[in-house]
Amino acid sequence: MTTLLISATELSNIFSVLAVLLCFCAMILFITRNMMVLRVHGDDFVFPSSLHQVSPRIPQMNMMKVHIPFTFKLLETSKSSYADLQCSMSSQVNYCVYAFWGVNIRQLHIFLWRPWSDLKDACMRGDFLKGYYQYAGIQFSKSSHSDQTITLKLPAPSLDLGTPPRLCYPLVIILVKNNTVDNVHPDETVALINVVHIKDSVCTLPTSILAQYLKQANGQLSCLKQLYLATGNPGGYEEGTIPLAVAEPVEGGPGPIGRTLVCPTNEDSPLWNTSGEQLCVVCQFFPLSRALLPCRHTCICASCFDKLERCPMCRGPIKSYFCIRGEEYMPIQSSPKTAPPHGPIYNWLDSWNDRLTDFLGFQR
Repeated sequence: MTTLLISATELSNIFSVLAVLLCFCAMILFITRNMMVLRVHGDDFVFPSSLHQVSPRIPQMNMMKVHIPFTFKLLETSKSSYADLQCSMSSQVNYCVYAFWGVNIRQLHIFLWRPWSDLKDACMRGDFLKGYYQYAGIQFSKSSHSDQTITLKLPAPSLDLGTPPRLCYPLVIILVKNNTVDNVHPDETVALINVVHIKDSVCTLPTSILAQYLKQANGQLSCLKQLYLATGNPGGYEEGTIPLAVAEPVEGGPGPIGRTLVCPTNEDSPLWNTSGEQLCVVCQFFPLSRALLPCRHTCICASCFDKLERCPMCRGPIKSYFCIRGEEYMPIQSSPKTAPPHGPIYNWLDSWNDRLTDFLGFQR
């Protein structure tokens, strides 16, 4: 009898220890579950909200492709001066060149917003910007030609541009299409306006093109800006032609804001092919095909674009984008195959796995 009591006492102690261990394990699981829930959904518990945050889809810009028949670039900018400024021009159409020194900035933009017919008549009469520039430069007409070097010289000792911020541009060069036919397509580019800064003792910034503007026959005025490639710009203002650029409508005009333009200078440029040097900077597999706005970096493919909210080059937010080439390289998604049926043991284990996952607060 005594032996049985001793055995019962020992068993009760064992049961007590097991009960304590089970309670301890249950407490650990409870704490772990709540910690995981707070970690995953902590903001929803601390700051409850009935709104479900959904990241907005980045919109695609509806771009319109236009052709620029002119090219203009500066040569040897490090040696440029008012007495010797070399530039290169080319054109695919007959055109006229007008150069003006010391142009009033405000009046230039007022003139550029005028209808194309008024600008054309003013150029033919010779009173374009009359009274709002200090000296007239070269003026000539030419037929279509490839790159030709032209040297510009200030026809006076100096310009009175004032102290920064200046009210006058040092040099403005306008290339105007010399078209005797009046039935011009509204979207056709009829003028390229180049604003040039020349280094001097007051403003020591290097000689460069400050801005380029496109004028279309429908009156739209757009600012030409080149795109930035991931592998470096193959062409720039001083080094070559721009293979692809964006012309953003200039705000502040009398009419509504027009559409953003994509402006290739060479229709047959091999730049936008599947060559290895133009691959996506993220996956390094698919060719880059999308230009990001507003940073204008052209660096990713369609596959990686859906996974990004910021530009991988500058880390700036992506507000919109447009495609610079076709995206037929994307693999066709095949329809999902039906999974084969499983046995009852597999279904029972899978059910318990789901219960444990839900208990610990994980997402399936």
